[in-house]
Amino acid sequence: MKRIAIGLVSAMALASCGGGEDAGNNTAAAPAAPVAGVSAPSGTQWVDTVVKTPEGGFRMGNPDAAIKLIEYGSRTCGHCANFAITGMEPLKAYIATGKVSFEFRDFLLNQIDVGAALAGQCAGPATFFPILDQMFAEQQTLMSNGPKQGDPFIQQVEAMPPQQRVAAVAEKFGYLAFVQQRGVPEAQARACLADQAATEALVKAAETGQKEYNISGTPTFILNGKVLENTGTWPQVETALKAAGA
Repeated sequence: MKRIAIGLVSAMALASCGGGEDAGNNTAAAPAAPVAGVSAPSGTQWVDTVVKTPEGGFRMGNPDAAIKLIEYGSRTCGHCANFAITGMEPLKAYIATGKVSFEFRDFLLNQIDVGAALAGQCAGPATFFPILDQMFAEQQTLMSNGPKQGDPFIQQVEAMPPQQRVAAVAEKFGYLAFVQQRGVPEAQARACLADQAATEALVKAAETGQKEYNISGTPTFILNGKVLENTGTWPQVETALKAAGA
């Protein structure tokens, strides 16, 4: 499928999907002492404790967890989808202990990611991770909705103002309908896609992450403030979690 070039933010041009797939040179750190589990407040579970962070991500789990895992991921990246499909359920077992928290931060590789992220975040923390996981599970279907070579949509969208372009691309690829089918009213979803301040916040958060961690590809994982080099699959991430004491 041909991806259309429609106003990519310059800072994102240096990153691509799949930066952490090669783990051949990954050197494991010496194992840390095991971390003690922490019970969730009565009547709750850590995997259901989700908040939006000041950095613009969404964190699942104990806010005071000793082991903090962050993923910078793109909703259009196949490697990110693979991690979500194979890794999220086993990762939740670690989160449930209160030892580990997991934060997902949307990282924009292309204009499609902007609308997908705005739509995916639209309903707030309570549905953020279910919608994210389902977007990754349906990624190939969503991406197949895009314009093919010669589609007049490509010229039409290039002539649109930036925020209108975001909404048009999200609708074309099916992200608008996707969140509607999962309980987000159409008017609310369209308002999220038209939100210029939210768009600017997404771009700024991705630029800040790239500057701070020198992100060259997605997914990129940060464990207790340090980038996990050459780590992009669940077995690699799990090895790092165990080495940190999970």
